Amino acid sequence: MNSKLKVTIFLILSIISVLCFAVVASLLKGQSIAQFDSSVISSIQGLERPWLTSVMKIFTFIGSTPVVVVISIVCLFLFFKFLHHRQELVLFLILVAGTAILNLILKMIFQRERPSLHRLIQETGYSFPSGHSMEAFALYAALAFLLWRHVPTRRGRTIVILISILMILMIGISRIYLGVHYPSDVVGAYFASGFWFTFSSWIFQWYMENRAKRVRTSTAK
Repeated sequence: MNSKLKVTIFLILSIISVLCFAVVASLLKGQSIAQFDSSVISSIQGLERPWLTSVMKIFTFIGSTPVVVVISIVCLFLFFKFLHHRQELVLFLILVAGTAILNLILKMIFQRERPSLHRLIQETGYSFPSGHSMEAFALYAALAFLLWRHVPTRRGRTIVILISILMILMIGISRIYLGVHYPSDVVGAYFASGFWFTFSSWIFQWYMENRAKRVRTSTAK
């Protein structure tokens, strides 16, 4: 794909993401969101089984801050050790750490209380947007983005994308299943993290494109 086209696509996606987040946020206290949340919660929690609860607890544990930090450190080490791309390491840090900071800011702005009808685990803090869902999106989208160019086969790239999507969705669903987030918390989190991911990636692609131009210009001279 043309580099300029990549830059444009990331910019467009970042604008779409922030607009979608704004729509979800503006509807938080409306009846339509309440009906949506109630319907999805009933469907997901209606699947409750002991074995499924154990599975969901595993996914929510994987999405917890300590685990995300450990995975991020391991990935940073592997990227540096085997890929030697320092710019990509900076992008990875900005995506993951920036998402955590953005989540804290948004929670303080909206201060939405967590659902209290049927909790299978206990959580504290505000509900919107879901921190687990935002961090999952940031981490696994970043990994897919950075690994894409280093995986030589189409099958390998497809596997990377599918695993990333699976982890993002399952961590988000686990929060609804366990009763600690509304579905709108998770949807809003995906849009918020999607904005930060596409915006940061847009800046990264723009920087790399301009850097490549400078190199070509200096080489031509």
